[in-house]
Amino acid sequence: MLFPGQGAQSVGMVGGWADGNGKVRELFDLAGSILGYDLEAICRFGPKEKLDTTAVSQPALLVTSLAALEVLASRDESPLGSVAAAAGLSLGEYTALVFAGAIEPADAIRVVAERGRAMQECAERTSGMMVAVLGLDRDVVAGLCDTARGGDVLSVANVLCPGNVVVSGHRSACERLETAAAAAGAMKCVRLDVAGAFHTPLMQDAVDRLSAVLAGIEIRPPRIPVVSNVDAMPHDDPDDIRRLLARQVCGVVEWHRSMEHLLAAGIDHFWEIGPGRVLRGLLKRINRAAASSGIPD
Repeated sequence: MLFPGQGAQSVGMVGGWADGNGKVRELFDLAGSILGYDLEAICRFGPKEKLDTTAVSQPALLVTSLAALEVLASRDESPLGSVAAAAGLSLGEYTALVFAGAIEPADAIRVVAERGRAMQECAERTSGMMVAVLGLDRDVVAGLCDTARGGDVLSVANVLCPGNVVVSGHRSACERLETAAAAAGAMKCVRLDVAGAFHTPLMQDAVDRLSAVLAGIEIRPPRIPVVSNVDAMPHDDPDDIRRLLARQVCGVVEWHRSMEHLLAAGIDHFWEIGPGRVLRGLLKRINRAAASSGIPD
């Protein structure tokens, strides 16, 4: 089971597929009681500007993906009984941990809401951005970051698949990186629609706030392996999980390595649970033979 991260949200991502399911209703009622606003209405009807804020998009994606799991569980031939592992892209790791029984849904909503608020506030204090560099490998992009950084923050933030490496940092440094990447033969650079320089030291204040919230919730050993974004390995110890979830905010998202770990473990079918098809697209770039499905689809 693969769970999407920030950027997968869109107005209308909760639609007819969720209607009439009592478990889905309970999830959105729970979210509303914790967050203090109607999350489902924003997911269904927007406005886009509100849904796209980090503070709202993160709990929106968590709860929508959990709702999609409930719909999948209600199917006559549900695959949920044969799931061998899970992973989630950045924010999606929380959804994976809820699915694996490590974190209660209510606790996950509280933590993710604070994570989103803290990251939004960090982004508002500094002019930062994220840029996907297409057509160059990780080592080349890391070298370009060294060249373009100057006195700013600039580093590799996400390694998604071969030829898709995301950098993050101060806006001025990212702009220099775009010029350097074009000169180095990149196919193109795509600026990501996010609030700031996620997965860099510019998010350190968010790490501190997130660590405090994580310390106050129960985390249990997952019932199935959940691959960490930080080191592309599963972890059983709750304290290790807390530490890695906090590190993830400033660290590199090792998605390519995470998928390679699951493929090497013999996983033969992947489900993308939640909005969009991004994770299935990345998987095909990593291994074209890997079978995949999605819900909603």
